[in-house]
Amino acid sequence: MTTDTALAAFAALSHPTRLRAFRLLIEHEPAGLTTGQLVEASGLSQSTFSTHLAVLAKAGLVRAEKQGRQQIQRASIAALRDLMLFLAKDCCKRRPDLCEPLIAELACC
Repeated sequence: MTTDTALAAFAALSHPTRLRAFRLLIEHEPAGLTTGQLVEASGLSQSTFSTHLAVLAKAGLVRAEKQGRQQIQRASIAALRDLMLFLAKDCCKRRPDLCEPLIAELACC
């Protein structure tokens, strides 16, 4: 992952609505949620929420799949993994002992 890609992901997740939506999608992997379910959970209008969803999609954090008449939104677990590795790699290259608790906590989930 490049620094620019990581910055785009962090920027997308820096808004409370987008962070909540992304975390909700992670909770519902691999099935995902319909756009309508996400809109309902957000409490926002369809058009306002669509703007937030577009930011997440542009950053590569969310992908949509058409199923019949509905759009199923899914979190990109690969993008999440890449972002987490981007943050942890420097730590682990220089001091692996600092990352061991993080890795252990992630592994238990």
